[in-house]
Amino acid sequence: MSGDLIFYHSPNTRSSSVLILLEELDAPYTLKDLNLKIGAQREPDYLAVNPMGKVPAIVHNGALVTELGAIFIYLADAFPQKKRAPQIGDPLRGSYLRWLVFYGSAFEPAIMDRFMKTEPPQRTCPYGDFDSVMTLINKQLAAGPYLLGERFSAADILWGTALRWTTSFGLVPMTPEISAYIERIGSRPSVLRVTETDKQLLAIHEAAAAAKG
Repeated sequence: MSGDLIFYHSPNTRSSSVLILLEELDAPYTLKDLNLKIGAQREPDYLAVNPMGKVPAIVHNGALVTELGAIFIYLADAFPQKKRAPQIGDPLRGSYLRWLVFYGSAFEPAIMDRFMKTEPPQRTCPYGDFDSVMTLINKQLAAGPYLLGERFSAADILWGTALRWTTSFGLVPMTPEISAYIERIGSRPSVLRVTETDKQLLAIHEAAAAAKG
């Protein structure tokens, strides 16, 4: 399922992981660059795409998809030629979906509560507790080398990027398992290309923000 794909992106944000995925999938796309430093995400044209004013977002053959996990699931299935997602019927499909959804439903809430020093409500907390989340992640990575064992998938792109950022800001404790995983994913050519692309885009954004004053 190819067709027209528009990708809304801003450098050094969550959407960078989607850009890496697009590189991994060798998927053709049109990049719509949003300069968050000058508030482009709040312009009416983009709010018509995502009223939350956040990136990433994609439009593929008329289908609008927002939310990071949903975009990963959609793209890896829409461009199956690189086999970055186990297909329905594959025993690994369940674990693959679990880790993509666990990122947004448990990992991000856990680290944000930790960062804000907020005690999650015990009976209604969607993730249990921070230590349990991190224990589960480290256990899965220890069995690696990837989240699905020997099989690299789109889930590794999401998690490799997320763990690199969260450890760099001290939100997640660096462990030997996480360190090795970050290095493994970060050395992929797709990651190196996107790092350079984001560096160039960020320079353009900063110059535009400075000019606007």
